Amino acid sequence: MIHVVAIITAKPGMREKVLEAFRANIPAVRAEDGCIEYGPATDADGVGSFQTKFGADSFVVIEKWRDLPALKAHAAAPHMAAYAAKVKDMLANRVIHVLSPAG
Repeated sequence: MIHVVAIITAKPGMREKVLEAFRANIPAVRAEDGCIEYGPATDADGVGSFQTKFGADSFVVIEKWRDLPALKAHAAAPHMAAYAAKVKDMLANRVIHVLSPAG
C-alpha cells in the first residue's frame, strides 16, 4: 500500500474556492482503480496546546493507494490535469509526501 499526505496551501482567502474544486473532483478520484482513501482535512478546533496547526489557508489531503502504479495512474489522469489547471492560480504552495508503511 502507498500512503500520500499532500499539504495544499492556497493564496490568502482562497482555501474554500480550492476546496470547492477539490470536492468536485473527489468522485472521479475515488472511482479510480486502486484508490482506497482520498479526502481533504483541515485543522481540528479545540485540541489544545499540543496541536501544530497547518493554518487557515491550508488543507491536507489524506490518500491511500493499492500500489505505486495506481498512484502514478492517478497523477496522470485527465481529471487531475483539469483540477490542477482550475486551481493553479489560487495556490501558494503544494507539498506531496509519498510514503510506504514502515511495518
